[in-house]
Amino acid sequence: MQKSKFITPLLIIVAILISANSCKDDVTPDTEVGTVVNVNPELFLNGTTVTTVDCILSDGTKTTCYQIVASTPTDHQMGPWCPDNISDGAEAGGIWLENGNVYDVDGAFIANMATFYNDNTWKMYDANGKIYKTATEQDCINAANPNVGTAYKNYCVQCIPDYITGLQRTWLIPTKPVKQKTFANFAGMGPGSLGPAVRGIAFNGVEYSASAPTDNILRAYTLAPFDDAGGHINVHQGYHYHAATGVSTKVTQADGHAAMIGYAMDGYGMYAQLNEDGTEPTDLDSCRGHYDDTRGYHYHVDAPGSNNFINCLAGAYVN
Repeated sequence: MQKSKFITPLLIIVAILISANSCKDDVTPDTEVGTVVNVNPELFLNGTTVTTVDCILSDGTKTTCYQIVASTPTDHQMGPWCPDNISDGAEAGGIWLENGNVYDVDGAFIANMATFYNDNTWKMYDANGKIYKTATEQDCINAANPNVGTAYKNYCVQCIPDYITGLQRTWLIPTKPVKQKTFANFAGMGPGSLGPAVRGIAFNGVEYSASAPTDNILRAYTLAPFDDAGGHINVHQGYHYHAATGVSTKVTQADGHAAMIGYAMDGYGMYAQLNEDGTEPTDLDSCRGHYDDTRGYHYHVDAPGSNNFINCLAGAYVN
């Protein structure tokens, strides 16, 4: 049942030529840290609002930041998440991430969960094959509670876009990255975890989020699938990604390097896991970043099935 329909981009693929001439306005040399590539606000799509504001970074640097305001993606549809019946095909549901793999949440996956998790408690459907799933906004809120209890046991949890109408999120990223001598852990990730919880922002304004609490979800005998873009909804966080699956807008690179998919919270570029030849760079640091003369320092996100994007930040960020 491993993911087989793997996702062709829903579109906008923005092609840019990367050369000394075409990027000279965006790249400024720095003798201490090499090429530094400023954030390009024009890469953010219609549907986002980008303004320049004064800000102070985590290292005390007084600078300017881009303030990015967004709600839901404009470059792809959200959902579906939970299929209706165990006879439904892959198009009726989303995906699930387990042990580094991406699985279709189709009817067969739901029907097979007792075997998949080696636990006969799992049975998320009735005698007619109809799948139990949340149906209201209050269901969505209740099922997202870490102490969900037994009320939603064996439910497929999905929150729909109607529940977040009018919700906007605001992000601040430095207009020019400022490299630090030490890496910053994300909030909640070990000693010194003073950094933000959000990993980065896609070009459609959707956040690349912290890892989904899949253990808590499964412990309650619930399933909260992601859509094919790697995203799902809660009413406080809105729509957000837990995997980079290639659906959201990406900027292709002329030299065969992995496509750019957004910016980390420190302003460094985020790129897909694999280069065009299907290989992952071998020189990534512990944050999943490395350097080249064209893109400067930048990150390559983790595999789609990993429930992870990057591991830490190499640059200063807005507290």
